[in-house]
Amino acid sequence: MKKYFIKTPWWLKKIYSRYTWSLPTSEKILYLTFDDGPHPTVTPFVLDTLQQYNAQATFFCIGKNVVEQHDVYKRILTEGHAVGNHTQNHLNGWKTDDKLYIDNIVEAAKWIDSSLFRPPYGRITNFQAKNLQQISLNNSAHKTNIIMWDVLSADFDTTISGEDCLKNVLGKAVNGSIIVFHDSEKAFPRLQFALPKTLAYFQNLGYSFKKIAQLS
Repeated sequence: MKKYFIKTPWWLKKIYSRYTWSLPTSEKILYLTFDDGPHPTVTPFVLDTLQQYNAQATFFCIGKNVVEQHDVYKRILTEGHAVGNHTQNHLNGWKTDDKLYIDNIVEAAKWIDSSLFRPPYGRITNFQAKNLQQISLNNSAHKTNIIMWDVLSADFDTTISGEDCLKNVLGKAVNGSIIVFHDSEKAFPRLQFALPKTLAYFQNLGYSFKKIAQLS
């Protein structure tokens, strides 16, 4: 039995209403996001694919990966995409001491200039979130914004197919949905199938793909 929601239920969004789950709009706009990179081969594939469809996206990067793949990270920025903080070492907030967790995010902020943060696995405690939302990660007027998601492709799940991932997104995304893919080695077989077809399908319906702005 799956332990995750493909479509984030309304009641979960209501309980955690201080997080950003989607960016509702009447326009045909979708927000693709990619977690866990940058990766030396998967992220360039994603960037090449986005370029083919003139699509923008937001990459939630792990600090240590940015250090190891700085040229790939620079390419994300050069090509006009947004970046977000995904901790330095992909920590699970539910299993990590509060101070260690916040310190790890601040460490990642040395490499990732963004006020956007996504907790790995979507797991962050109320205490951690409250403290994080009081500070600015990029020394700007922007306080930290915790970005969750409306639709999960589930490309990380090795028990499902690329076709399943594609159906997850095509069947659940609506105007303003924040959609999660992963630019990771584990997800690549499913991502490689689902991402181009997602872009082609929604572009044919008149949708555009935007990056998430640094929110006030």
